[in-house]
Amino acid sequence: MTVLSGAEWRAAATAHRERAAAELADVIHRRDRAVKHPIDDFLFHYYNLRPSYLMAWYPGAGVTLADAVDFPLGAFHRRDGDEVRLDVETFLAKRGATAETALTLLEATAGATPRFGCFGMHEWAMVYRLAPGETRHPYLQLRFPPERVAEIVEDVGCRCSHFDAFRFFTPDAVPLNTMEPTRQTQVLLDQPGCLHVNMDLYRWAGKLSPAVPSDLLFETFLLARDIRVTDMAASAYDLADWGVEPVRVETAEGRSEYARRQREFAERAAPLRARLIGVLEPLLRDPARTGHSREGSVQPAG
Repeated sequence: MTVLSGAEWRAAATAHRERAAAELADVIHRRDRAVKHPIDDFLFHYYNLRPSYLMAWYPGAGVTLADAVDFPLGAFHRRDGDEVRLDVETFLAKRGATAETALTLLEATAGATPRFGCFGMHEWAMVYRLAPGETRHPYLQLRFPPERVAEIVEDVGCRCSHFDAFRFFTPDAVPLNTMEPTRQTQVLLDQPGCLHVNMDLYRWAGKLSPAVPSDLLFETFLLARDIRVTDMAASAYDLADWGVEPVRVETAEGRSEYARRQREFAERAAPLRARLIGVLEPLLRDPARTGHSREGSVQPAG
């Protein structure tokens, strides 16, 4: 158990809040004015965390805060005198199943061989054979007419292995995929070259906060934000009004660029995935401390 003095944890909390506020200033400005944004809207609607939560600071599991009578207690913290720490038993009682699922998927992904050959066609498959106005983002224009979008999907092919991308394919696009990912096969198919798998580090960090320290949560957010830029840049949508240049995966050069970015994101994601595993393993594999054991099978869940 690490113990932080009042001066140490207050300095860490202030530094985190200032950093996050600077990074999220544009987000808050747009949200206050109901201005749509194809990158931010996904991050804050699909993953369902508020900017204010990203600016809050929590030390994570295994850390005791001294001189903490003024520390705002959350649902999973307890105070002993002037000290505050995560109440592990209460946290696991409510979030234990999620932690089990997350650790299973994180460890499986960490041991999987990365693949870089999907070329972002999942986003194209989500608009395949749809008429204008029927897409998930009707305020965005497509770079090509629907007929040309369909030709590109059929020419490049669909090799999506991530269930949470595949489930948004249009019905006509589903048979074009080389596999049929399901929630049950996610632990077998998730791999570290997948953009959405690496964005899911933010999903798990958010679901498992405040056991996950806030600095790690914020790093996964920054990674997810950068990945989402590429995800949309490589899509069939035209994001020129938001200053996003397309990654033209309909060309050989664009596909090469997409794969290069995939490799860079996989390299950035690896240490964050390892840190998340390092947070969850002690919580779930130390029954003497937590009263929980990780023995038995785990079925991935959403």
